[in-house]
Amino acid sequence: MSERRPSTFGGLIYLVVVATTVVGLCLVAFGPWRRGIALVGVGFLFASGMRLIINEGEAGMLRVRGRWFDVAALATVGVALIVLSGNIPDQPGL
Repeated sequence: MSERRPSTFGGLIYLVVVATTVVGLCLVAFGPWRRGIALVGVGFLFASGMRLIINEGEAGMLRVRGRWFDVAALATVGVALIVLSGNIPDQPGL
């Protein structure tokens, strides 16, 4: 029988980020969309911070490229989502 848990700490963090993203997308679909998008952005920032402090052997699914590329890419997407969620004007009639 195979184990049903992540083999690395980074894999566990990855699952937390995926769960945060799913909750954020549910908020986008059924609730206050700005909060949902901001929550997804916070998840990406969390992943960026964890990728920065976790060593290479434990990074698991958080490791895609080099450490600094991963941190910069995740942080950029996270900040962009948070900024956009606060700056997109309301669209009347939609």
